[in-house]
Amino acid sequence: MRLWPSSRVAKPKQFIDFFGTGRTQLQSTFDRMAGIISIENIIVCTNYEYAHLVREQLPELPEANLMVEPVNRNTGPAVAWAGVTIHRRCEDASVVVVPSDQFIVGEDKFKKCVLEGLEFVDNNNLMLTMGIKPSRPEPGYGYIQMGDPTPVECITKVRSFTEKPERDFARLFMESGEFLWNTGMFLANLNYLRMFFIQNIPELPFRLASLKDREELTNEEAMAYVQRYFPSYPNLSMDKAVLEMSDNTFVMNCDFGWADLGTWHSIHECMQKREGDNVVIDSEVLMEECRDNIIKLPKGHIGVINGLDGYIVAEEGDVLLICKKSDSSALIRKYVAEISLRYGEKYI
Repeated sequence: MRLWPSSRVAKPKQFIDFFGTGRTQLQSTFDRMAGIISIENIIVCTNYEYAHLVREQLPELPEANLMVEPVNRNTGPAVAWAGVTIHRRCEDASVVVVPSDQFIVGEDKFKKCVLEGLEFVDNNNLMLTMGIKPSRPEPGYGYIQMGDPTPVECITKVRSFTEKPERDFARLFMESGEFLWNTGMFLANLNYLRMFFIQNIPELPFRLASLKDREELTNEEAMAYVQRYFPSYPNLSMDKAVLEMSDNTFVMNCDFGWADLGTWHSIHECMQKREGDNVVIDSEVLMEECRDNIIKLPKGHIGVINGLDGYIVAEEGDVLLICKKSDSSALIRKYVAEISLRYGEKYI
C-alpha cells in the first residue's frame, strides 16, 4: 500500500500500467522473461484474489503454468510449489525467480546477467541472488555484503545481509563499496532448490518436495493436494530464507538499471527528472516554481501546480493524495488506516 492511491487492494501495483507504456508491470516482467526463455517454461504464482487479473493480462500463459495460492504465505512457499511443478516436468532444469513489480533498464544487460547466472547454478549447488551497486543511501532496500570471490569475477559469496537499515548505516554500506542492493531475484538448479527447502524449512507440515516423488498424480491432482495443505505452510519470504537462513548463498554484481517500485520516494529517485527535479508520471501538468515533487494524475485530468516543494501529488479514481515526500511511507500507512476506519475499505 506504499504506492496508494495508485496501488489499491483490488488492483495492486503489478497489475497497473504505472508508466503509461501500454503494459502493466506484470506484463512487462512477462515480456522480459519471454525474451530469455520460452513461454511454456514461465510459471506465474499469485493469490486467488488476483488470478482473474493474471489470466486477463497474460492470456498467452498456459493455464497449467498459473499457480493460484488459496491463502497468502509470502514468496517462500510459492517458490517451493513452482519449483516442484517445474521439477515434475524437467528434473535437470534451473530456475530464476523474479518479482513482478520491478523497474529494469537495460534489457540486454539483464538478459546477459540471467544467462550467466543460470550457467553458474547449472554447475554449482547453491543459491545465487542478483545484486545492484547502490547509487544512494536508500534505507528502504536490503543490503548484501560481498564476501569471498569465486572463479566468476562478478560472483562472490554472501558475507552478511541487512534488511532496510537506518539511513546512516545505508550510507556507510554504500560508501564502503562492499555492499549491493538486494533485488529479490534468485537462481538455483532444481535439485539444490529442493534440498534447500527440506534443509532450511524443516517445520513444514507438508513438504512440497515430496510431490516430486508422487509421479502417479496428474497436474490437477497435485494442484488439489497442494491447495489442501497450503494454509498450514509458514509465512516466509524468499529473501529471509535465502539471505538469513542459509550459509550457501552467493551474489552476482549486476550492471543493469534497477529499482524496486515500492515507494513514491524510490520512484522519484530512479526516474528522469524535469526542470526543478520534478518527476511527472504519464500526466498532463503545468508547474511553476515547483521543485523535487512527484506527480501522477489520471488520464484526462490536468494539474496546475504552483510553489510546491518536495511533495507527492497522486490521484487515482476517487482518492487524491497530497503529502510531503519525505517519510511518505509512514504517512501513507497512517492515512490508509484512517481512511479505512472513517470511510470504508472501498477507498483502500
